[in-house]
Order: sequence, then structure tokens, then C-alpha cells
Amino acid sequence: MMTSITTEPMIIRDTITKEEINQMPRVGFTGSIRVVETPQDIERAVAYLRTFPALGIDTETRPSFKRGQNYQVALLQVATDDVCYLIRLCKSGLTLPVIQLLESPDILKIGLSLRDDFMMLQKRSPFQPRHYVELQEHACAFGIQEKSLQKIYAILFGQKISKAQRLSNWEADTLSHPQQEYAAIDAWACLHIYHKLEELRRTGDFTIQKTNKEEICTESI
Repeated sequence: MMTSITTEPMIIRDTITKEEINQMPRVGFTGSIRVVETPQDIERAVAYLRTFPALGIDTETRPSFKRGQNYQVALLQVATDDVCYLIRLCKSGLTLPVIQLLESPDILKIGLSLRDDFMMLQKRSPFQPRHYVELQEHACAFGIQEKSLQKIYAILFGQKISKAQRLSNWEADTLSHPQQEYAAIDAWACLHIYHKLEELRRTGDFTIQKTNKEEICTESI
């Protein structure tokens, strides 16, 4: 006699503390990281990225420590499930192939605070972003009230995304390995979160554990 195996539904918490995250194992990026700087390399990278239906997106900007000193976006990270391209805008500028990728209605772009990223990118060159998902809003529909990538990822996967490189110099002549991994993880994690939420949407195999009684989400699944 065969017996069916039942699994417990995933419990999605609405909030998580920094103390809890600090006890979690650190996530690493096991895929390929490719740094591109020249227009020719960027064109080849974009041609490859356009073969995917969905991409994780993030940006990095050199931090400013003086009042009135501002920098343009230095790095655009674009990730698939197993490769992340680091496009060094500080050396190449925002080239036409990248603009066409961001404007494509056929490729879903997924990111956290993506509208802010687009606004900063538009300071380099005007474009009209199309077909994208704001992860904060998307996660909110599943009961998650946290807004940071680190906290959303920790709730769903029980791992910590290190933020140690956030304030490093993204316009450095050469990006260090820790910088490259940090940048790649941020873009890849956006895509990874989206895939997980879509899986949960399809299966309905989750329950929401509320610790914050105040409802702040206006999105629905």
C-alpha cells in the first residue's frame, strides 16, 4: 500500500530582526561573474541576456562623504540564474544596447527599489523603462512587510546577504573580488526571490505568520 508524503506549508513571516539575520549562514554566489567595460563586450553581454525572459537588476554608486558631492551610477548588475554581468557604467556610459534592454517589453526586469535605480540611470541617459517588477511591492502581497533585500531574502531562504561592500568605491580602477561577489549577489538575489514567490503563488503552499498587526500592504496575490 502506497502512502502519500505530505509536506508542511512554508511559513512566511512578515518581519525579521537584524539579530536573527546575524545568526544565519552567509549566502554566496556560485554562478559566473563577468565584468564588462567596453562597448563591444557590453553589446555581446546584452545579446546573451536578451535570450532570457526575466533578469535580476541592481545598481551601485560610489558613496559620497562630503556635502554637495554626488556621483552617477557606476555599476549596473544584470543577473540570470547562474551568471551575473557587471556593467561598469563609470567607464562605458549607458550604451544603446543597455538602454534597449531596459526598454524591452519582452524581458521582465526584477529589482528592489527599481524605480529609484531607473531614475539614477536616467541621469546618465534618458530612457523609458518597461516591463519590470518592484520586489518590495511583490513581496508585500505575500505578507512580507520588510523593505530591504537582506531581510526579504532572510525571511524566504534563511540566509544572510552581507552588506560589507556597500560603501566601497564602485569607481575603482578594478573591482575587488568581494565587490564583485557583493554586486552579483544583490542582482541575483532579486531574481531568486521572484522565482520563489512565483512558485509559492502557483502552489499556494504557504502560510503567513503575522507579528505586526498594522497592515501596510495594498498589493494582493
